[in-house]
Amino acid sequence: MEQVNPTRMELIKKKAQIRMAEQGRDLLRQKMDVLIREFFLLTASFTRSREELEAAASDAYRSLLIAQAVDDSITLKSAAFAARKEIALDVRSRNIMGVPVPVIGKKRLARNVLERGYGIVGTSGRIDEAAEKFETELSVIMDLAEKETAMRRLGAEIQMSRRRVNALEQVLIPELNRQARYIKLAIEEREREDLFRLKKVKKLLQRRQAENGDGGQVNDSEYAR
Repeated sequence: MEQVNPTRMELIKKKAQIRMAEQGRDLLRQKMDVLIREFFLLTASFTRSREELEAAASDAYRSLLIAQAVDDSITLKSAAFAARKEIALDVRSRNIMGVPVPVIGKKRLARNVLERGYGIVGTSGRIDEAAEKFETELSVIMDLAEKETAMRRLGAEIQMSRRRVNALEQVLIPELNRQARYIKLAIEEREREDLFRLKKVKKLLQRRQAENGDGGQVNDSEYAR
């Protein structure tokens, strides 16, 4: 046990530390409850988005196979290269109980025929459909990336909060309680020793008074004065 000074002031200090530690533990538990609730809400939404992604990927791949089977491969490759473009995203963040999670502002990445960069005359509607399907798939991927990142950050914060709660419950608070009990017992023992010495001094004074023929009585209140 850590060396502590067994005084009443130290006991008051330890009790204040215990109250503070218990308040911190309760606040961390409340934070964990909110984070866990948000985590499960995100998990349900993430599962739906995964199913949506599987459907979008299947549609996009089917459209691409049709375009490859019917259209000229050179035209298809040229259209694919022409449609390549960097995606500008507006990524912000929102705060969930002190945990910053990303928010992607623009997730709808679908473009019209003119925005894709290839000529209208040399391409077919099948190529347009394939491009549209893949743009839809990419939009769902962005939504999944946002949710997965948020889930990872919330999960990490939940784990860290759980470790802190365990440290408070299993280490710090029990240790502070042991120290407070030690100080209380030490104070009580010291008071018993003081009382024993007081009674011993009282008997000694009474004996001396009796030997001197005083005959007076000495009580604790008089000795205290």
